[in-house]
Amino acid sequence: MKYVLVTGGVVSGLGKGVTASSIGVVLKACGLRVTSIKIDPYLNTDAGTMSPFEHGEVFVLDDGGEVDLDLGNYERFLDVTLTKDNNITTGKIYQSVLDKERKGDYLGKTVQVVPHITDAIKGWIESVSLIPVDGKEGQADVCVIELGGTVGDIESMPFIEALRQLSFSVGQENFCLIHVSLIPVLGVVGEQKTKPTQHSVRELRALGLTPHFLACRSAQPLLETTKAKLSQFCHVAAANILNIHDVPNIWHVPLLLRNQNAHHSILKQLNLTSVATAPDLDSWTKMAETFDNLTNHVKIAMVGKYIGLTDSYLSVVKALLHACIACSLKPHIEWIAASDLDDESEKSTPEAHAAAWKILKSAECILVPGGFGDRGVNGMVLAAKYARDNKIPYLGICLGMQIAVIEFARSVLGLERANSTEFDAQTPDPVVIFMPEGSRTHMGSTMRLGSRRTHLQNRDSLTSKLYGDVCYLDERHRHRYEVNPEVAQVLEEAGLRLVGKDDTGKRVEGIEFQDHPFYVGVQFHPEFKSRPTRPSPLFLGFILAARKLLQAHLRN
Repeated sequence: MKYVLVTGGVVSGLGKGVTASSIGVVLKACGLRVTSIKIDPYLNTDAGTMSPFEHGEVFVLDDGGEVDLDLGNYERFLDVTLTKDNNITTGKIYQSVLDKERKGDYLGKTVQVVPHITDAIKGWIESVSLIPVDGKEGQADVCVIELGGTVGDIESMPFIEALRQLSFSVGQENFCLIHVSLIPVLGVVGEQKTKPTQHSVRELRALGLTPHFLACRSAQPLLETTKAKLSQFCHVAAANILNIHDVPNIWHVPLLLRNQNAHHSILKQLNLTSVATAPDLDSWTKMAETFDNLTNHVKIAMVGKYIGLTDSYLSVVKALLHACIACSLKPHIEWIAASDLDDESEKSTPEAHAAAWKILKSAECILVPGGFGDRGVNGMVLAAKYARDNKIPYLGICLGMQIAVIEFARSVLGLERANSTEFDAQTPDPVVIFMPEGSRTHMGSTMRLGSRRTHLQNRDSLTSKLYGDVCYLDERHRHRYEVNPEVAQVLEEAGLRLVGKDDTGKRVEGIEFQDHPFYVGVQFHPEFKSRPTRPSPLFLGFILAARKLLQAHLRN
């Protein structure tokens, strides 16, 4: 197994995930099989209980793993299906070591960070890297490892030491280290500054790891003098200093690496030049250039709870992008805080309330994504009602579907206090309830998670047609609440089609409103399996409906 390690220095949020994914894309384009591992040094077992405001979205895998959003980048870029073991956290490592200690596996030994924690990290990396993720038999050729955080963080020290030991044990020709760093330009001087990167590399070398490559993030292309200075003081060949400057869209990053012959240098370092081919990135080039040249926009209103950090809905944004490009459109997403649509905000923050409604009414389509908690729920209900009454295309995902059910129960069935027990435990009309198998005492990994089968009840439903006239589909889930099975028949008799059910035939998985161009809600998260060249069928239908092209698409 060949390993490519991507570390980061100077500041966090430099784009290590996109860099690691892009390196994987270039190596895959050279005919190699690639897998990925993300190391997150935090103590949480997984990302499931983290606030989206703090850490961005929680990405869900087929096996139910709740992981860092970078694994979503890996899946989209490399078109692979990862497992929860591809995300290593300090919590998982310590838990595994402590479980062994309790069983007596270390009997007589003093359990320490070195060697027990570091050995567990190495063992995890080596075993997970052997698991095929591309649907083929046998192990991958290269494993790209991203170490989260910034070099020098106390919490990442055991991982740095474990990776140092790994590099020594596998040998130089099987290990390649790429250090991502920032080259800032001070406004007053206007000069590209290399000192932060010099200090970052010095810190990394003091810990026993010497970078083979520098991936330098900058606003503008690096000057040759800057490269020469970095090479001299960081002990890295000038040909191995890669410049990842700002680009119009992230699909240009693999092309940047290819244009700088990064693949050739990496293959040489890993002794893979004899088995690799010239990189075939024609499809990536076409995709990146197509997006750059698009001029027509579609205006999408995103009504959510976590709009302060757009990474909270990263997969939804990417799925919209994939669907829009398939329709030769550029997505113009208008972010609306659901609480600003609420009637109460008209009194407390009238300007924000008026601005939110103005944006909503000017949108060509409305999307309500997933979320937890009661903040902004009434605003979402009003958005769903506006979309249904005015025949504006509406897509409700997870919570968005439950919102559509609540709105329908209130507006059509006349149940004014209809609600979810998540928002009102005492509601007389609970149309959304806590799932019987859920845990009320533990939060982590207790939801209905991962890939689940949805059986489509009507082959003539919009959902079935968009997926290719299928009778079932497999999509990823992440929820604790469900539509109350006891009100399902009443909802259907009133005109809300329950087009998808689970294996039991009782749990509602998808809804549609009949007399509407596109009013769809799903309990699952279709955004997690959307790919640049294979957009999610529901997102594609949503965008087509916004431009009144859906029926023509279905006929074709």
